[in-house]
Formats: sequence, structure tokens, C-alpha cells
Amino acid sequence: MDAHRLALLLTAALLAALLGLGLSLQLGWRRDAARWPHHALFFAVTALTGLSTVLAAQTGARWWALLPVLGLLLSMPATKPGRAGHWQRAALVAASFLAGAWATW
Repeated sequence: MDAHRLALLLTAALLAALLGLGLSLQLGWRRDAARWPHHALFFAVTALTGLSTVLAAQTGARWWALLPVLGLLLSMPATKPGRAGHWQRAALVAASFLAGAWATW
């Protein structure tokens, strides 16, 4: 398995955990204690998406397909947690990651 594919799989797993934890926070199932893991997962997903992009570029894959994901992730802090814009952007991140990973694979 290529390095960029392994990085994409790891990113997908962390993104699923990030979305699950974010959904539990949005619905009120978890409280303040779960906020720092959510931020740590966000940082890890952003860093691994960047790493996946670099690795895909080095192997000649369609690295540019992951750029919308990076743009959406880097614009996420502009939204307010708990508001509709935050979870809507998170859904866009998930959809664009799915499309970008599919194209890059």
C-alpha cells in the first residue's frame, strides 16, 4: 500500500472519530470534558490531510483533489461551535474528503 493511501485511511478514521465526537457535543450528549479531544482530533485531521496531500503529490496521484478539504478545515475556526454554520461546514468537510480521497486513491 502506498504511503498516501495509508495516510488517507488514517485520516478517514480520525475524521470519523472527529465527526462522531462533534455530533455528540452538538446534541449535548457530552459536555466540556470532551472539547479538548475534539480540538486535538481537529488538529490531527488537518495535519494528516496536509500530509496526505504532500504524499499524493510525491507519488503522482491527484493531490489537488484534497485542496478543498484543506481549505474547509482551515476555515472551520471562523465558525462558532454549536451554531448551524459549524456542523454544516463539518458536513462539507466530510463530503469533500470523501470525494477527494476517492479521486486521490
